[in-house]
Amino acid sequence: MSNAARTFIFAGLLCLVCSLLLTAAATGLKSFQERNVEVDRQKNILRAVGAVDPESRATPEEIESIYEKKIRRIWVDSAGRIVSEAERSKSDLPLYVYQEADRILAYVVPINTRGLWGPIHGYLAIEDDGSTIRGFAVYQHQETPGLGGEIEKRWFQENFKGKKIVNQNGKFVSVAVAKGEVKEVVPPEKRRNYVDGISGATMTGKFLSEGLADILAEYEPVSVCFRKNSPELTP
Repeated sequence: MSNAARTFIFAGLLCLVCSLLLTAAATGLKSFQERNVEVDRQKNILRAVGAVDPESRATPEEIESIYEKKIRRIWVDSAGRIVSEAERSKSDLPLYVYQEADRILAYVVPINTRGLWGPIHGYLAIEDDGSTIRGFAVYQHQETPGLGGEIEKRWFQENFKGKKIVNQNGKFVSVAVAKGEVKEVVPPEKRRNYVDGISGATMTGKFLSEGLADILAEYEPVSVCFRKNSPELTP
């Protein structure tokens, strides 16, 4: 057998062995990866409602335990009514309810919207009054580091706390990112509905604002139920 043939055989065997090892590793680690993704999702929901600190180093087991005790996932229809798993349709919306001792304190809306360079994923928590934002958490995006990427920073997300999704007359208007500091560019009567923008990231703010408006409009029937203290969403 020639040296060239031996070289090709060796290379082929090496590739085969490496492929088998990679496949085995990927298969063996899949369950761990899936769990990590799920724990990260739970942590961000808990961050949005303020149940864990953004800088928390809680273990996966601690996150899962807190989530199990405080968060209830439900599905709602276009009228804001709870839908059972058996009756659920593609048009129904997922909702996360934050509760303690059977009392609902807030509800969490998944945020999946367009950004400048790719999708933005996060969670927006709203108080049980159906009007006041309790917290906001972004867990995945493709925005430019140092510019639009600031949406993942604590200072930006905490801007949302206490803001309203309704105007002074109680009408839904959503919440938006201002083109600068709210106190400098937004009239006093509208400041309750805006958060400070990010310098040099106008388009990221624009896309996030538009996405929040569209998503919160979909969930408006749920918010109305909370504003009216409707029994439809009680545990």
